[in-house]
Amino acid sequence: MTAGKVWLVGAGPGDAGLLTLRGREVMEQADAIVFDRLVGDGVLAMMPEHAEKINVGKEGGRHPVPQREIEKILVAKALEGKKVVRLKGGDPFVFGRGGEEIEALKKENIEFEVVPGVTSAIAAPSAAGIPVTHRGLAASLHIITAHTKEGGIADTDYAALARLGGTLLFLMGASALPEICAALTKAGMSPDTPAAAVERGTTARQRRIEGTLATLTEIAARAELRSPAVIIVGAVAALGKEFEWKKFLPLSGRKLIVTRPRGRAGKLSAKLRAKGAEVVECPCISTRALDVKLPPLSGYSWIGFTSATGVETFFELLAKEGRDVRETGGAKIAAIGKATAEALRARGLAVDYVPEVYDGASLADGLAPLAAGGKILMLRAKDGSPELTEHLRAAGADFTEFALYETTYEKPAALPEDADAALFTSASTVRGFVAAFGGPVVKTACCIGRQTAEEAARHGFEEIRTAAKATLDSLIKTLEVDER
Repeated sequence: MTAGKVWLVGAGPGDAGLLTLRGREVMEQADAIVFDRLVGDGVLAMMPEHAEKINVGKEGGRHPVPQREIEKILVAKALEGKKVVRLKGGDPFVFGRGGEEIEALKKENIEFEVVPGVTSAIAAPSAAGIPVTHRGLAASLHIITAHTKEGGIADTDYAALARLGGTLLFLMGASALPEICAALTKAGMSPDTPAAAVERGTTARQRRIEGTLATLTEIAARAELRSPAVIIVGAVAALGKEFEWKKFLPLSGRKLIVTRPRGRAGKLSAKLRAKGAEVVECPCISTRALDVKLPPLSGYSWIGFTSATGVETFFELLAKEGRDVRETGGAKIAAIGKATAEALRARGLAVDYVPEVYDGASLADGLAPLAAGGKILMLRAKDGSPELTEHLRAAGADFTEFALYETTYEKPAALPEDADAALFTSASTVRGFVAAFGGPVVKTACCIGRQTAEEAARHGFEEIRTAAKATLDSLIKTLEVDER
């Protein structure tokens, strides 16, 4: 059997937006992913469904998998001929033990590649408003580990560090903070030297704790500082309040789950990240085109579409069958909402009717009188909302519905911890989410419309927020008033 290959991928400091493009590209083709506890939830959620997932960061709350055992796993999976991603928090070569893993791979003549990552040593302070260098205050930076590879406190030459004069950055330093502050003071640094700690930097649970070498230990103890944390010592540590930038973002400090299908989450996720949220994409449904042949398209006065997916599938089937849209003749076009209308316009079809309220009942109620005396063809999902057809039937409309695709549920790679809310853009995303995780699992459901909110209520979400309009921007506004 031909040996596989191992990629050592830096997952960044926690925020999924800081995973590199190359890192995501490599993950998507992996057969096996070996990951540790410092990889952010948003990055874990990107792991492809087909990949074997091996958690070496923790096991039932017990001690982490030993380093030598991790190396054995990488070698074994590669020798099985698999493409293996070793997913590591931060950068593989910044106290990530990437060099040791490469040594193990080289002994077995296994091909490898390193994908650099954004190190928390710089990203966490930056996210908290602390520049690690600043003209007139710090012309150098020095990254130090507070622990040895065996887990003990590192034997550090604090006297040498005290003489450097730049910014000192200690990784894995939460438990060693008292010793760091005391040792630097003893080595000659002024007790008034600014010092800070950034806990869980770049994530929604980020905290910045400030003080001096003389006071930070007590302040951190009162604040119950926890790992992972970066300790910053030097004049720049005092700039956090002045340079803090996340306070201007309305969704800063919010961890949000996006449940849209793969390939459709990007626009919503980008809007949320632009407002400061930590986003975890958990696609709970997927769509699949049905193996069908489109019916004759002539003879209809109106053709209606109920989703952008339906538009895409319709045009795919047209192309597959060697047909084109001219078959619709003079039929007018109706769309259930803005996104569906945009998908139609992008393909050169003008839209003649969009209801003010973007749901099936409103589409039917508005379309039935417009199509009086003519025939309607509704192109939609196999298990679409029954309200559309019920209202058309009640209005006495002459209509035919044709299913283009079906929606299926899927299990996301991971359930994010301590999320503030899940965003739902359809009733099917609610059902898929509950099916995947066995219940509501988050307190708040933010829903794009009435039908989606009713579905969330049926499944017992504690708090339900409904968008004023069925648009992504309106959905996001449900989050911008935070009562916490």
